[in-house]
Amino acid sequence: MALAHATGGVIVNADSMQVYRQLPILSARPSAADEADVPHRLFGFADAYQPFSVARWLDAARPVLAALNAEGKLAIVTGGTGLYFKALEEGLAAAPTSEPEMRAAARRRRETLGAEAFYTELVALDPASAVLAPGDTQRTLRAWEVVTRSGRGLTDWQEGGEAVPVIEPKRTRRYVIDIERSLLYERIDTRFDQMIAAGAVEEARVFWAKSPDPLLPAARALGMPQFKRMFDGEMTPDEAVFDAKLKTRRYAKRQSTWFRNQTASWERLQAGETSDLANTILNGIGLKACDSPAHQTD
Repeated sequence: MALAHATGGVIVNADSMQVYRQLPILSARPSAADEADVPHRLFGFADAYQPFSVARWLDAARPVLAALNAEGKLAIVTGGTGLYFKALEEGLAAAPTSEPEMRAAARRRRETLGAEAFYTELVALDPASAVLAPGDTQRTLRAWEVVTRSGRGLTDWQEGGEAVPVIEPKRTRRYVIDIERSLLYERIDTRFDQMIAAGAVEEARVFWAKSPDPLLPAARALGMPQFKRMFDGEMTPDEAVFDAKLKTRRYAKRQSTWFRNQTASWERLQAGETSDLANTILNGIGLKACDSPAHQTD
């Protein structure tokens, strides 16, 4: 937000959970006051009861970024979903579209075999799928669907297709914000407590009350599975919160590993209690906080 204020830029969401309008608290979406303070795009526009994918996000992001470019406004794309950034930089190949019948067949196969055996079968059909985590339900289902339907693995489609990048590398600066792990874990715990106080449990209760498909991406939002088990009497509130915090810390660790391996060429910024990241970025792109937004183009 400080960067947007200084440049007249627009914040564009690249977080796979903050796209859902029904999950403002559990996804820690910007508040209404924040959105009124500086322009935000692609927050809370998708239905949590429908599947959502990186392809759908890219389809939504493409016209937003084009419009900002035409207006001469800086797009500040921010979030933790690495595949969204990868899609911006590399584009997506035109793999077969997801069909309800094939997706249902994939789910039935997974339920019949069990998660581990389903994963083993997938890797046998498409060895490149071994990079996926066995517990990544959405991506393993999609990979099984594609290879079963087309005879080609999803990676093969992505590498062999005409994927067109959405952004121009020469007009883009890329940053990964690192943070010391103990401070990160402390902030995770604090954030989760704040979400509980803000009504996260009731938000989850409303979501699960409609009996959604538990394989939906939104159903896997951090904290959502634990609250479901709490509602079903399988966990006490304290157990649910403890486990949700633990899973969030583990997720953050995997996320850090992904960015370290997949974005090695990006500039690293170290966050801390007193770091001024906005000014660090402004200095990096040759601007100062007092510069007029009218002078910023890229």
